[in-house]
Amino acid sequence: MPVKVLMTWDIAAERDQEYFEFVIGEFIPGVQRLGLQPAEAWATLYGSYPQIQVGLVAADAEQAHRILKSQDWLLLQERLFNYVKNFSYKIVKARGGFQF
Repeated sequence: MPVKVLMTWDIAAERDQEYFEFVIGEFIPGVQRLGLQPAEAWATLYGSYPQIQVGLVAADAEQAHRILKSQDWLLLQERLFNYVKNFSYKIVKARGGFQF
């Protein structure tokens, strides 16, 4: 059963340009190489919610857990942490539409 890895974070102050360059140039291709497929990305424009939410699809929970424990993911995540704060994630059953 497909699952989504739902990740949220806030972009670190004064890092917007570098953040977007990293996400487009390295993060998205990196998660795809690991076997996760980007499904959605949302930005919060108003309110006290995480600034960014990203949904990545995996074939099943086992695959998602395996990827998120891999050395390659940990390196990619560490690079992401240079540009973001308040990072969190959870794995949920995939369904159509927005999931929070």
